[in-house]
Amino acid sequence: MERTLAIVKPDAVARGKIGEIIRRFEEAGLRICGLRMVCLDKKEVEQFYHIHRGRPFFESLTDFMSSGPSVVMVLEGERVIPTVRAIMGATDPAQAALGSIRRDLATTIEQNAVHGSDSSESAAFEVPYFFAAVELLDYTRADRVAGPDREA
Repeated sequence: MERTLAIVKPDAVARGKIGEIIRRFEEAGLRICGLRMVCLDKKEVEQFYHIHRGRPFFESLTDFMSSGPSVVMVLEGERVIPTVRAIMGATDPAQAALGSIRRDLATTIEQNAVHGSDSSESAAFEVPYFFAAVELLDYTRADRVAGPDREA
C-alpha cells in the first residue's frame, strides 16, 4: 500500500469544507492513517514549499498557507497518489474536471482548497514533515472486511 499527504487548505477550512473533502477521499476507498489540524507559521510553510522558492507565486502561496489553520492527513491505498490527484482535480479550478474537489470547492488557482503530494518522492518528504511514523495508524476499514453480510 502506498501513502501520500493531503492538506485541506486554510480557505476550505474557513468555509467549513473539511468534512466534505474527507468524505470524498473516504468514498474513493482511501484510508486515513493520520489526521491533524495545524496552524503553520510563515517559516514552516516556506520549508514545506521549498521546491517552489524563487517562483513568482512563492510569496503569496506561503502568505496564504500561513494565514489560518489547515488539516493535514495521510491517505493510504493502491495507487493513492494518482487517485488523490484525480479526486482533487487540476490546480486551476477552471481547468479541473467536473466533480473534482477543486472544481466544486475552490475559489481561485491559489485558494484551491487542497494540496496533495504529486509523486512518491514528494510524499516521502511531505508525510514525515507532519507525522512521525508512530503517529500513522494501521487498521482495517469495516467496509473492507468480510463478514456475515459481506462477501470476502
